[in-house]
Amino acid sequence: MGLSVHLKKKVKGFNLDVAWEINNELTVLFGYSGAGKSMTLQLIAGLLTPDEGFVRIGSTTMFDGSTKIDVPSQQRRLGYVFQDLALFPHMSALDNILFGSNNKGKSERRERAGEMIRAFHLQGIEEKYPAELSGGQKQRVAFARALMRKPYALLLDEPFSALDNPLRIEMRQFLIDIKNSFDVPVIFVTHDAAEAYAVADTMIVYSSGSVLQTGSPKDVFDNPSSAEVEILVNARIPSHGLLKGYNHICA
Repeated sequence: MGLSVHLKKKVKGFNLDVAWEINNELTVLFGYSGAGKSMTLQLIAGLLTPDEGFVRIGSTTMFDGSTKIDVPSQQRRLGYVFQDLALFPHMSALDNILFGSNNKGKSERRERAGEMIRAFHLQGIEEKYPAELSGGQKQRVAFARALMRKPYALLLDEPFSALDNPLRIEMRQFLIDIKNSFDVPVIFVTHDAAEAYAVADTMIVYSSGSVLQTGSPKDVFDNPSSAEVEILVNARIPSHGLLKGYNHICA
């Protein structure tokens, strides 16, 4: 299922104006902090309202400024993992996962939660609270919750940024496995070039609210479309050799 967007939004002097289309792939929104990547996710999810434009998932229009279509965020059937994971501290791992369901039937919800627990290897920690979980366990609970409703797309706002490097590398492979196992478009925000190179099928390079370049990681790093893109990717990582090392680790 494809996703196409054209989004315009002005907020406190910042002007976002982006348009892109992806298929069933793992797409990385890459760029400096403050470039508009997280805002894009919020606009797609319906947490913010665009000034103009559209959001289309497959043949379904979620937002269209010209026709006044604006599907409420809770009805857009999108999985969202925030930078801080946003797990409820007073709820067990199981209850956090169940919270992600849009199915009103108790038995169906429990059955789906059981599938998620097995898929994410969370057996034995169902009754533990977030404060009792390791960093990797919290990540897996957050992803399980986001995938409970069988979303049309999975939106990830730098969910690995707080992890130490060994776990962060492990979670990159975890992300690739999720894409392959659940067959859902994934949009992943990062300003880490090694991370983008390791996981992306497609990179969309952002700067100051605009898209500078779209292509495979190899295309972007080997053939930057402008001096700004070249500076951006080189500023984030010193050599292709290091990038390839990361890619090998995560393959």
